[in-house]
Amino acid sequence: MFKITGLFIVTALCEIIGCFLPYLWLRKGAPVWLLIPAAASLMLFAWFLTLHPEASGRVYAAYGGIYIATALIWLRFIEGIKLSQYDWLGAIIILIGVLVILIGWKN
Repeated sequence: MFKITGLFIVTALCEIIGCFLPYLWLRKGAPVWLLIPAAASLMLFAWFLTLHPEASGRVYAAYGGIYIATALIWLRFIEGIKLSQYDWLGAIIILIGVLVILIGWKN
């Protein structure tokens, strides 16, 4: 389970980076060459999703929860925005859902 969770986190980071870099270019005036690592990051994101052993729908459902939690951590530590109690509560609820889905993979 730790291997799958780690793979989900790496996958989420690739997706976030792949979307954050164009955001920096479009909204913050960052250089256009950031689109190159953004594209590479999104390609890695798609490839990492193929490495999971379950049916794609289950993978996407569980990954979505990990993505949300990772995005909130990104928001806090990369963008420096304080998370509210609702952010934390939502992340806990979502991660419980992810755990239920992952446990179901064994059955």
